[in-house]
Amino acid sequence: MTVEKVDATVADFDAHFDRLFGPSADDGKLKLLLFLADREPSSSLTWCPDCNVAEPVIYEKLEALQGRDAVLLRAYVGDKPTWRDPAHPWRVDPRFGLKGVPTLIRWEKGAAAARLEDDEAHLRDKIDALLGAGN
Repeated sequence: MTVEKVDATVADFDAHFDRLFGPSADDGKLKLLLFLADREPSSSLTWCPDCNVAEPVIYEKLEALQGRDAVLLRAYVGDKPTWRDPAHPWRVDPRFGLKGVPTLIRWEKGAAAARLEDDEAHLRDKIDALLGAGN
């Protein structure tokens, strides 16, 4: 199995999303969105402690998937003040309605089929369930 990881910001998200998740992208791959805090310039970590805990667990679980290719669109929400704005584009977008980061979404048939929000995105059994690993 291969996992294609694509990084996006608010500025270029729509182009990546349309290419990878739009109607013409029905290629049988597992489609995942991972909304994360931006990385701190001084380290490889984000400003969000929950993101720093969840991210490696999510990647480990993705790499362990058998028999299905996946695409992971990592969407970086911006710095802390940008994310805290109640009018942040991904907070108000009805497709996503983000409340916190990290948020992991499995996308199927043009909509969110499953999601894990900041308080559970690091839990291995919940990630397995979202990925369908137990099916």
